[in-house]
Amino acid sequence: MKVIISAGGTGGHIYPAIAIINKIKEEEPKSDILYIGTSDRMEKDLIPELGIKYKAITVRGLKRKLTLDNIKCLYQFLKARQQCKKIIKEFEPDVVIGAGGYVTGPVIWAAKKLGKKTFIHEQNSVVGLSNKYLTKYADKVGVSFASTLSCFPKEKAILTGNPCSEKAMHMKKANKEDYGLDKNKKLVLIVMGSLGSKTVNDKIVSFLDSFKSKDYQVMFVTGNSYYEKVKKLKVPSNVKIEPFIYEMPSLMKVTDLIVTRAGASTMSEILVLNIPSIFIPSPYVTNNHQYKNAMDLVNKNAGLILEEKDLTKDNLINLIDKTLSNKEQYNTIKNNLKELGIKDSSSRIYEVLKEMIIDDKKFF
Repeated sequence: MKVIISAGGTGGHIYPAIAIINKIKEEEPKSDILYIGTSDRMEKDLIPELGIKYKAITVRGLKRKLTLDNIKCLYQFLKARQQCKKIIKEFEPDVVIGAGGYVTGPVIWAAKKLGKKTFIHEQNSVVGLSNKYLTKYADKVGVSFASTLSCFPKEKAILTGNPCSEKAMHMKKANKEDYGLDKNKKLVLIVMGSLGSKTVNDKIVSFLDSFKSKDYQVMFVTGNSYYEKVKKLKVPSNVKIEPFIYEMPSLMKVTDLIVTRAGASTMSEILVLNIPSIFIPSPYVTNNHQYKNAMDLVNKNAGLILEEKDLTKDNLINLIDKTLSNKEQYNTIKNNLKELGIKDSSSRIYEVLKEMIIDDKKFF
């Protein structure tokens, strides 16, 4: 299988793309894969480090307000389309995949114009601007949430789940003692993503001492940039502080309750690992999509929500205590997560890609 894949800007797009690549390599070790990304975002370093062929294009996202910068963005987009046409003609892929981010725009457009099979994936419950634009150029669209199926043409949309979930499923369970945790006590994991959130972190740090009297333990993951500020902080013995945990799903497997943002990759891991969660969605993201991601589970009684504006010591600790002590509600959430979780997302996407390629070759 020869594949071009594109995704960029954030880990929420890039890591699902990597999960798809890994599944293709697992199923077809001799596959030839090329990644097209930006020249100035995180994928430009991350992808080549993984030994994946990489081509960079210069493109920027449009501003949502009318500005002169959009004229430059449009010029870059048109130039990138021609660049992508050249790359695709030289590589001759069987299928071209877009996993989100504005960099996918010229890639999928060029692929469709050259008659290549195209697949895009939407990680969030709210469709991103790039995927809205690309719908007409995509042969198939994979979605993470059932509620998003109706946002795309019925003949194109497929419920695949988020490919990050399958990796989480197969990750080895962590040993609590390796983190200085008591294996016999319940664990509450508080994490706001790889970078953390200064606003949320500041509030939580202000009341870490309040966990001292609790019969559970707390792992507070600050994010690398915030850790320097708190690493020497004296905290109760049942509270541990870490900057970041690279194999987060392994620790999630021994977590009883997670307090977290509602990014797409985190949501997919929570769903497949059946972890009751208190979501504190970021209010700073496009279209408030994290709130809508969280509400997709909250409305199905598969999670809880505490908006950042309502985050106080009493509100959070009371919600944690109530969730851990109410066994009936806790088990209901776990069972509902089990019903909603998709454990074979990468495999589903691989099967869709394979079928698209087989159908395409029937005409030759």
